Amino acid sequence: MPYIDAQMVEDIAIGAAFLGTGGGGDPYVGKLMALQAIEKYGPVELLDVEQIPDDAQIVPAAMMGAPTVLVEKIPSGEEVFRAFNMLKEYLGKEIYATIPIEAGGVNSMIPIAVAATQQLPLIDADGMGRAFPELQMVTYHLYGISATPMVIADEKGNTILLNTIDNFWTENLARNATVVMGGSVMIAIYPMTGKDVKKAGIRNIVTYSAEIGKAIRLARQNDQNPVAALIKVTGGYPLFKGKIGDVIRRTTGGFVRGQAIIAGIDEFRGSKLELHFQNENLIAIQDGKVAATVPDLICTVDAETAIPITTEGLRYGQRVVVVGIPCDEKWRTPKGIETVGPRYFGYDVDYIPVEKRVKEVR
Repeated sequence: MPYIDAQMVEDIAIGAAFLGTGGGGDPYVGKLMALQAIEKYGPVELLDVEQIPDDAQIVPAAMMGAPTVLVEKIPSGEEVFRAFNMLKEYLGKEIYATIPIEAGGVNSMIPIAVAATQQLPLIDADGMGRAFPELQMVTYHLYGISATPMVIADEKGNTILLNTIDNFWTENLARNATVVMGGSVMIAIYPMTGKDVKKAGIRNIVTYSAEIGKAIRLARQNDQNPVAALIKVTGGYPLFKGKIGDVIRRTTGGFVRGQAIIAGIDEFRGSKLELHFQNENLIAIQDGKVAATVPDLICTVDAETAIPITTEGLRYGQRVVVVGIPCDEKWRTPKGIETVGPRYFGYDVDYIPVEKRVKEVR
């Protein structure tokens, strides 16, 4: 059975940051936590979904809040373990394994650190196949799984246990608590069974993240085009290539919101792309035409290195490639579109799959 070692952590950090579509937090801090935990406790066993007993207790762990805050408000490293252990105590049963809540920089690293420290396996699945900004925006929610009981912990030592009537209340209450607690917290959430994971999880996301990171790493080591390698391994669509001319970004309500204006270069010279985000990239508009929207993945990478750029890392003058990737089919259901489609975020456009959008724009 596979184990996650230090090299795989490095690859997952890059691949998951790419799949995070600009959100999920910068992987650096989380990667340090994961590497330190693996160095101290040993590699983490990676479980295929089918290896999980149906009645096993599974608990995800993650960071919640604005990624811009996490850059400056460095976690103590203990809060995620306090949240995890408090939820374990409340549930009154042994936790069989942990699982990422999403594919994103820091939120793919934290579960590895938790798994190593708690001596638990990590399940090769998540609840998004990408990153989304709100707690109910997971496939677990689509299948009726409750986000609570949930525990929130901050670096000061505060912990909050939430039990709510539905997942929208969970988001509202937890988001307000996060703002009061400084804008970023660690959480243990969506306790579920192995049967739930088999039904609702997006499978093989950890392995997929590692494959993406490895493809980029090997291309750079062998003086090959890392962006081409990225496109090949993901089957993505190069939506745009350009230079960032302006970034409007603000942290409000526990989110990073804003937009980036990108002026086309090379084959896109003379065109302009607007990239709107709320933690994650939500919609890409090229010359007034929608090029891609959520729930499909809109990912920004450095044009030379293919290293993913999070929304808090967007800077004037960066040369970037914007890549579109079809989302998991669970998000293309009516409930999926209702939960995370462009209209939920206030955009007056219908969801059209990125593979069709690309043909329309070009």
